[in-house]
Amino acid sequence: MNLAMWRKALQVIPHVSQEEWNRLDIISKWLISTRAVVLIMTFISAAIAGILAFQQGSFQFLYWLLIAIGLVMAHATNNLLNDYTDYVRGVDQDNYYRAQYGPQPLVHGLMTKRQLLAYATVTGLIALICGAILVYLRGGLTLALLGAGIFFVLFYTWPLKYIALGEIAVLIVWGPLMIGGGYYVITGTWDWNVVIGSLPYALGVTGVIFGKHIDKCEMDKERRIHTLPVIMGEKAARYTLLGLTILQYLIVVYLVLTGFFTPILLVVFLALRVFLRILPFFKAPKPAEKPADFPDVWPNYFVAAAFLHNREFGLFFMLGLIVDAILKIWVL
Repeated sequence: MNLAMWRKALQVIPHVSQEEWNRLDIISKWLISTRAVVLIMTFISAAIAGILAFQQGSFQFLYWLLIAIGLVMAHATNNLLNDYTDYVRGVDQDNYYRAQYGPQPLVHGLMTKRQLLAYATVTGLIALICGAILVYLRGGLTLALLGAGIFFVLFYTWPLKYIALGEIAVLIVWGPLMIGGGYYVITGTWDWNVVIGSLPYALGVTGVIFGKHIDKCEMDKERRIHTLPVIMGEKAARYTLLGLTILQYLIVVYLVLTGFFTPILLVVFLALRVFLRILPFFKAPKPAEKPADFPDVWPNYFVAAAFLHNREFGLFFMLGLIVDAILKIWVL
């Protein structure tokens, strides 16, 4: 058991040598190979679904727990299959972007294909079992939601990412599917206001993947991976990412004005301090080399900025929802 590595793997994607890898426990290996640092985005979506259900007095802990475990495990499975698919298609070879910012288990020889598929199978089965239990307990639309989740897990890397649908898939999954669908499974009610309410956070997650695709735009173009930044061009993609970030705030304002959110949710504007800090990043192309004062996450650049803002915005968004829920229950 290596608690220090568990903590590190939840904060960054740690670089490890073969010798270091061999000494790690199985949990550490799972956290590193699944890129656990980004799984927090999925947990936040599950948490938002639970908070919104709690606001309506319909929260059921067992349902929420199964949703949270199932969604995190599904995301982890997708990350493992992403690495496997890109490896067997030859994408991650020749010092490709994925192999630079963190250990790619297959490229760096840390795992065999069989071992990685075993990790993906176990992780995927946990997600599927959680989904099957929820289908049995809730019924209704739950089976369709589970089917949609399986589709995106299996086909995000190929072909969706290759045909400019990857970013759209992320928006759908982290918003309407995870938050809207999670709310439905907990409460038994589909609410379009919840779907709209999911968009501020889902746009932030979409911005993270958008930033990543801008960072590797030239490499993807060479490999004929037609992400939206490849099709749009680097400059247009940078300004689109800025637009997605600004839209997060505008949708919150809209939901406050329509009464779905109370003014407490305007607490998200405290995240503007981070937005203003990352704004200069998007005024120029990515530098050819790591800036002297840049954190040790290179070659992540735009994605690092987007992730930093999404983390800040997401925490304030959840804080606002929690305080709002407590006040509503206290008033009632």
